[in-house]
Amino acid sequence: MNYVDGFVIAVPTAKKDTYLHHATVAAQVFKELGALEIVECWGDDVPEGKVTSFPLAVKRKEDETVVFSWIAWPSKALRDAGMKKFMDDPRMKEMKDMPFDGQRMIFGGFQVILEKK
Repeated sequence: MNYVDGFVIAVPTAKKDTYLHHATVAAQVFKELGALEIVECWGDDVPEGKVTSFPLAVKRKEDETVVFSWIAWPSKALRDAGMKKFMDDPRMKEMKDMPFDGQRMIFGGFQVILEKK
Protein backbone atom coordinates (compact mmCIF):
# COMPACT_ATOMS: atom_id res chain seq x y z
CA MET A 1 0.00 0.00 0.00
CA ASN A 2 0.97 3.64 -0.38
CA TYR A 3 2.68 5.85 2.18
CA VAL A 4 1.19 9.22 3.14
CA ASP A 5 2.68 12.39 4.59
CA GLY A 6 0.09 14.50 6.42
CA PHE A 7 0.32 18.18 7.38
CA VAL A 8 -1.77 20.66 9.36
CA ILE A 9 -0.80 24.34 9.45
CA ALA A 10 -2.27 27.76 10.16
CA VAL A 11 -1.98 30.20 7.26
CA PRO A 12 -2.79 33.90 7.49
CA THR A 13 -6.11 34.18 5.68
CA ALA A 14 -4.90 37.23 3.75
CA LYS A 15 -2.02 35.14 2.34
CA LYS A 16 -4.18 32.43 0.76
CA ASP A 17 -3.04 33.27 -2.78
CA THR A 18 0.64 33.35 -1.74
CA TYR A 19 0.23 30.02 0.02
CA LEU A 20 -1.46 28.51 -3.03
CA HIS A 21 1.42 29.68 -5.24
CA HIS A 22 4.00 28.07 -2.90
CA ALA A 23 1.92 24.89 -2.69
CA THR A 24 1.59 24.71 -6.48
CA VAL A 25 5.35 24.97 -7.00
CA ALA A 26 6.01 22.41 -4.27
CA ALA A 27 3.40 20.04 -5.73
CA GLN A 28 5.14 20.12 -9.11
CA VAL A 29 8.44 19.19 -7.47
CA PHE A 30 6.84 16.40 -5.43
CA LYS A 31 5.21 14.96 -8.57
CA GLU A 32 8.55 15.01 -10.39
CA LEU A 33 10.05 13.12 -7.44
CA GLY A 34 7.46 10.35 -7.58
CA ALA A 35 4.52 11.50 -5.45
CA LEU A 36 1.23 10.05 -6.62
CA GLU A 37 -1.05 12.76 -5.27
CA ILE A 38 -0.77 16.10 -3.49
CA VAL A 39 -3.90 17.55 -1.87
CA GLU A 40 -4.24 20.97 -0.22
CA CYS A 41 -7.43 21.74 1.72
CA TRP A 42 -8.35 25.25 2.93
CA GLY A 43 -10.34 25.11 6.19
CA ASP A 44 -14.03 25.81 5.75
CA ASP A 45 -15.71 24.11 8.71
CA VAL A 46 -13.00 23.63 11.35
CA PRO A 47 -14.51 24.07 14.81
CA GLU A 48 -12.63 25.25 17.87
CA GLY A 49 -12.31 22.56 20.48
CA LYS A 50 -12.11 22.76 24.24
CA VAL A 51 -9.61 19.95 24.69
CA THR A 52 -8.35 19.17 21.17
CA SER A 53 -8.96 20.48 17.68
CA PHE A 54 -7.07 21.48 14.56
CA PRO A 55 -7.13 25.17 15.56
CA LEU A 56 -5.78 24.38 19.03
CA ALA A 57 -3.13 22.04 17.68
CA VAL A 58 -1.62 24.68 15.37
CA LYS A 59 -2.30 27.60 17.74
CA ARG A 60 -4.42 29.27 15.08
CA LYS A 61 -4.76 33.02 15.45
CA GLU A 62 -7.97 34.93 14.63
CA ASP A 63 -6.67 36.05 11.25
CA GLU A 64 -5.53 32.55 10.19
CA THR A 65 -7.14 29.59 8.46
CA VAL A 66 -6.31 25.93 9.12
CA VAL A 67 -4.89 24.06 6.11
CA PHE A 68 -4.92 20.27 5.97
CA SER A 69 -2.85 18.57 3.29
CA TRP A 70 -1.33 15.28 2.33
CA ILE A 71 1.06 13.72 -0.14
CA ALA A 72 0.61 10.11 -1.25
CA TRP A 73 3.71 8.15 -2.25
CA PRO A 74 4.06 4.63 -3.70
CA SER A 75 6.26 3.60 -0.74
CA LYS A 76 8.08 4.91 2.31
CA ALA A 77 11.42 4.34 0.58
CA LEU A 78 10.41 6.55 -2.36
CA ARG A 79 9.04 9.13 0.06
CA ASP A 80 12.29 9.21 2.04
CA ALA A 81 14.35 9.66 -1.13
CA GLY A 82 11.88 12.19 -2.55
CA MET A 83 11.82 14.32 0.60
CA LYS A 84 15.62 14.49 0.67
CA LYS A 85 15.70 15.58 -2.98
CA PHE A 86 12.86 18.03 -2.34
CA MET A 87 14.83 19.84 0.36
CA ASP A 88 17.81 20.14 -1.99
CA ASP A 89 15.78 21.26 -5.03
CA PRO A 90 16.79 24.76 -6.21
CA ARG A 91 13.13 25.76 -6.64
CA MET A 92 12.53 25.15 -2.96
CA LYS A 93 15.66 27.01 -1.96
CA GLU A 94 14.47 30.00 -4.02
CA MET A 95 11.24 30.18 -2.04
CA LYS A 96 11.80 32.68 0.71
CA ASP A 97 9.33 33.98 3.26
CA MET A 98 7.03 31.00 3.63
CA PRO A 99 3.47 32.28 4.18
CA PHE A 100 3.02 30.40 7.47
CA ASP A 101 4.82 29.71 10.72
CA GLY A 102 6.56 26.37 10.21
CA GLN A 103 7.12 25.97 13.95
CA ARG A 104 3.38 25.44 14.39
CA MET A 105 3.13 22.83 11.61
CA ILE A 106 2.00 19.35 12.55
CA PHE A 107 3.31 16.66 10.23
CA GLY A 108 4.00 12.97 10.07
CA GLY A 109 4.35 9.95 7.83
CA PHE A 110 1.72 7.23 7.84
CA GLN A 111 1.43 3.69 6.56
CA VAL A 112 -1.87 3.24 4.75
CA ILE A 113 -3.81 0.40 6.40
CA LEU A 114 -7.16 0.83 4.59
CA GLU A 115 -7.99 2.50 1.31
CA LYS A 116 -11.45 2.38 -0.25
CA LYS A 117 -12.12 4.25 -3.50
